[in-house]
Amino acid sequence: MFRFRTLIAALMLALPVHAAELGDDGLHKPDWLRETFKDLREDLAEANAEGKRLLLMVEQRGCIYCTKMHEEVYPDPAIDALIRDHYFVVQINLFGDVEVTDFDGTALPEKEMAARWGVMFTPTMIFLPEEVPEGSSASESAVAMMPGAFGKGTTEALLIWVRDHGYQSGEHFQKFLATRVNANN
Repeated sequence: MFRFRTLIAALMLALPVHAAELGDDGLHKPDWLRETFKDLREDLAEANAEGKRLLLMVEQRGCIYCTKMHEEVYPDPAIDALIRDHYFVVQINLFGDVEVTDFDGTALPEKEMAARWGVMFTPTMIFLPEEVPEGSSASESAVAMMPGAFGKGTTEALLIWVRDHGYQSGEHFQKFLATRVNANN
């Protein structure tokens, strides 16, 4: 009986952590994701009112890298807590038709807005400052724009670096990450 319980426990640990459900658009829908009217000026004001940072996640249906992030990275307890506690996350569909209003007032379908911002890969995380200069777009104002799927360590470090305004101190993210990696070895 002991072996059977041990086997079951080992199998449960080997299974991926609960991933976010897929929405009608085929994108993952974690419960920390915000449903908004996608007016980034309003989203930034709401994020600031909650003491959080605005984070845009550009994803697409069928993206294996997005799935990796939602199944293996975002559910990690430390990363999940960072997102919930410090970020106001708005999802943008790389090929979507929902209208997005940028900070400069430009309103376009998601797919055209993503092209305007130069997003060519999913997932892409776009981190915004607390204040966006008047007349600027999200891509012009971003404090960090991270295309790609990364492991837990890099993702956690990025969330911390942005939360702690590492970009303002002049410390390059890669140096911040290397310091964290070396400290853990």
